[in-house]
Amino acid sequence: MEKNLLDPSDIRILRILQRDASLSIAEVARQAGTSQTPCWRRIKKMKETGIIRQITAVVDRESVGLNFVAYTFVKLGLPNRENMEEFDRLVHHWPEVVTCERITGAVDYLLKIVSDDIKTYDDFLRLKLLDNQLVSDVQSRIVVNTVKDTTNLPLRE
Repeated sequence: MEKNLLDPSDIRILRILQRDASLSIAEVARQAGTSQTPCWRRIKKMKETGIIRQITAVVDRESVGLNFVAYTFVKLGLPNRENMEEFDRLVHHWPEVVTCERITGAVDYLLKIVSDDIKTYDDFLRLKLLDNQLVSDVQSRIVVNTVKDTTNLPLRE
């Protein structure tokens, strides 16, 4: 099963799991209009091939005191392969960074950073991001209101 060769049953299963991955196989199968064993096999195969990367809980960030979100544009001093690979490694050690995208244009990266408050964000900027010799420029955009936040992909049959 290749990632781009999903059939309509696979898509239905993925849509159901994106809404609620805690459902039992029986309930996923019922909602997808299939029986349990083929449903389980499809899910297992999608996990094995990496279509389903992980099953996780989506935590409401404000409920756990993470009230601050910023998007931060990062420019490396010298954006060569070695420096990008080093920055990529660093980002994996920073729990404040929930999304890191390498992008084209005037900057090299777009980070989504979540923290307790602006003070914690400032600490992250000063002590981690700007303290790094790879980084030459940082620009931040502070989120004032989240209108939509979903992990569901727009899957089409």
